[in-house]
Amino acid sequence: MIVPHEALPILQALAPASTRPTYQRFALLTGAALLCTGRRTIANPLRIAAPLADGHVTSYQRVFSPASRSAMRLACCLCRLVVALLPADRPILLAGDDTVDGHPGKHAYGKARHRDPVRSGHGYTAWRYGHKWVVLAVLVRFPFATRPWAPPVPVALDRSREDNRARRRPHRTPAQIMCQLLRVMRIWLPDRRLIFVGDAGYGTHEVARFAHRHRLGLTLVSEPHPGANRFKPPPPYSGHGRPRVKGAALPEPRQAAAGARRRRRRTVAWYGGGTRRVGLKSGTGHWYKSGAGLVPIRWVFVRDRDGTHRDEFFFTTGPGLDPVKILETYTARWGLERVWPMIDVASNGPQG
Repeated sequence: MIVPHEALPILQALAPASTRPTYQRFALLTGAALLCTGRRTIANPLRIAAPLADGHVTSYQRVFSPASRSAMRLACCLCRLVVALLPADRPILLAGDDTVDGHPGKHAYGKARHRDPVRSGHGYTAWRYGHKWVVLAVLVRFPFATRPWAPPVPVALDRSREDNRARRRPHRTPAQIMCQLLRVMRIWLPDRRLIFVGDAGYGTHEVARFAHRHRLGLTLVSEPHPGANRFKPPPPYSGHGRPRVKGAALPEPRQAAAGARRRRRRTVAWYGGGTRRVGLKSGTGHWYKSGAGLVPIRWVFVRDRDGTHRDEFFFTTGPGLDPVKILETYTARWGLERVWPMIDVASNGPQG
């Protein structure tokens, strides 16, 4: 009775991930949260829906902690609900990032000390106690908005090295956790092509190698290190000695960009939904890391012709992509600056 008729299809799509009592309480809290003012705590919506709330108040608090539900199934239902809004003949644009949510409680599950990138600078590091979430969002464009929206679909908790050592779990970096989330998305959407966009923290050789291994359905667009090693592909095996793993060395992206006399002048989509006049220089090569092999990439050097933005490098594991498309794909992710975690698909413990 408290849930609007327009929201019923969304709640019904999420129902298979929970038991019937948990789903009823979740639906009641959702409708009450739309009506209440102020903070959306558990107690505040319950004051609105008090005549309809059956059971003890702690049974509603347990909906977001130890209630019986499948986080993986809930994330899958939410993912398919969001993807249904996208055209079937176009690739799905994914944006990834990590965010630190303060939670200083003594008994908070998975709490650790993390670097806060928002408050930190080049000469100062701010630390925050709480949860660090690795978020993978689907970018959706609406006709009433100039910038794409980024609803988070799968979310994983990044635990500290000390916590993993104490629980005897293998430690994973945010880039490794993101590869895990991308693998899950490939399982959920085997027939769709995915384009993942991440900042420099996810522009590692490990993530690029993962995207290249799944290149038929996944492409990475990110920021590389300007001094990344680039080589030509190895020559054919001559039959003597060990086969070569790489070819001749190519100039680094910053060296190639500094020596370029001409750059393509284009007007491209920019951060925040606007446009910008830029000069582009692009090239291809194979990114090499010792013991990890070669990854074919295309790099793009971008210089703002208006002089208000710093020079930047981008790269993709799809060498056939147009440089303008690479730049506009990356700038579209800038709306993902802070998202609140809802579904932790890599944890069986209670969520904060």
